[in-house]
Amino acid sequence: MIKQINHIIIVVLATLTLACTQSSNKDQLPGIKNHPNIIIIYTDDQGSGDVGALNPNAKFKTPNIDRLVNEGITFTDGHSSDAVCTPSRYTLLTGRYSWRTSLKKGVLGADGPCLIDNGRMTIASMLKEQGYNTAMVGKWHLQMNFAGTKGKNRDWSQPFTDGPIEKGFDYFFGLPASMNYGVLTFLENDRVLDPPTLWTKKKKNSIPGSFHDAVNPADYRMTPPFMEEPESKGWIEAAPSFNDELVLETFAAKAVEYINGVADDAKNGKPFFLYFPVTSPHLPHCTHPDFRGRTECGNYGDFMEETDYRVGQVLDAIKENGLEENTLVIFSSDNGAETNYAYWRDTYGHYSSLNFKGGKRDIYEGGHRVPFLMRWPKVIKPGSKVDVPVCQSDYLATIADIVGIEIPENAAEDSYSLLPLISENTPEGEYQTDRAIIHHSASGYFAIRKGKWKLNMLRGSAGSLKPVFIEPAEGEAPYELYDMENDPGETTNLYFEHPEIVESLKAEITEIIETGRSTDGAPQSFVKDNWEQVSWMELQ
Repeated sequence: MIKQINHIIIVVLATLTLACTQSSNKDQLPGIKNHPNIIIIYTDDQGSGDVGALNPNAKFKTPNIDRLVNEGITFTDGHSSDAVCTPSRYTLLTGRYSWRTSLKKGVLGADGPCLIDNGRMTIASMLKEQGYNTAMVGKWHLQMNFAGTKGKNRDWSQPFTDGPIEKGFDYFFGLPASMNYGVLTFLENDRVLDPPTLWTKKKKNSIPGSFHDAVNPADYRMTPPFMEEPESKGWIEAAPSFNDELVLETFAAKAVEYINGVADDAKNGKPFFLYFPVTSPHLPHCTHPDFRGRTECGNYGDFMEETDYRVGQVLDAIKENGLEENTLVIFSSDNGAETNYAYWRDTYGHYSSLNFKGGKRDIYEGGHRVPFLMRWPKVIKPGSKVDVPVCQSDYLATIADIVGIEIPENAAEDSYSLLPLISENTPEGEYQTDRAIIHHSASGYFAIRKGKWKLNMLRGSAGSLKPVFIEPAEGEAPYELYDMENDPGETTNLYFEHPEIVESLKAEITEIIETGRSTDGAPQSFVKDNWEQVSWMELQ
């Protein structure tokens, strides 16, 4: 009897000791034991046809991005939330459509209030709260506040505010926006490294294989020499040391340096999140001299091969540090290929948009159907494919699902977890295949995709900020309905053939806008002002 009592006491004490130890570990590193490192590589203006493994007829090679295709999973119907830069970046980081904010069309600049409100959950802030190291290296383009006013009373010695550090990142190195929006200097954490006290404008790109008069927009450079004073209103601020052709090389070196620096933490139970949004292949096509003249697609092909090389440097750093097995790498682009995709097609036979209609800024598939790849050797079966429609808004919920975080009602309102689609241990039926995805053009007009059906809510060119409207004549369809399974090129409008589908999709997009969310949950507030693009509905 005494032996039994002693045995019970020993078991109880052992259990309490284990519980205390687990509690102590959880307090130090909440909820992250064995959770993966996470890297999001985000290119700029890259079409689905700009990956060799997705386009066997590509006129340049992308062996490193191809590794992600061959060693991971490809979402063949993956989309950026928008067809231009700023709104897609907002959605990626927050899991919320950007058109719920004050930004109803277009993009932001370099200097000004950040589009992400303080206190809104981002992937970085969510993971930071769970004990992750968090970093961003690359292009921000959600605005940040610099001291003073352009051309007047700048004080570059002051820290800038409302940037990545205040949105959940422990460390930041990068540029504030696309190069054509100015403040051309590298930033680190909340400081300007080299004051942009000089001025520049777009210069003709003299790299062989660039394009000019034949294409709009024409290629350009943001490279020295710079001027001491601006000659016109459109000139932008630049640091004396800035050179556009060194940006990708610098970004990649910083990303590798960061991975090397946190590798030991990652091996000892404190993983990292690295957001790596590069500036390519967005204009200017400022290819590093080491990569010029290598491809059959002019300077654009060379620039893409440099981009792929920089991706490879990051992937190699993961492998060399012994972190590859439990690192989730997500790869995508902020929108489809720039409108000069037509020039590459007609001149070199390269199809950046594959056979999809349109490109950057467009509501058509070429504007937002992008490379959408994931690799996680510990979980994802190599060479997998998923054909259901998904969106970059889904990254936050997917990551939350992986690390076991319950998303609050007022966060990630448009984010669905993709974990059931990538993990063999999670039933695929748990993914909501009947969910709708909202597409959004540069001019702020909408399309809704559900299953095989896509309803474009505007007739005409919805891409530019000044869209060309086509008023329907009597008997013509006001919108465009496409069967994406049988007509992915959006060639045959079925508006009149399926009126019940049209009305159902109109009702669903109306509800998604009015309730402030597309996922289940309590309705959320959103900005309703200055919204001419929702003309089919009345906002209350």
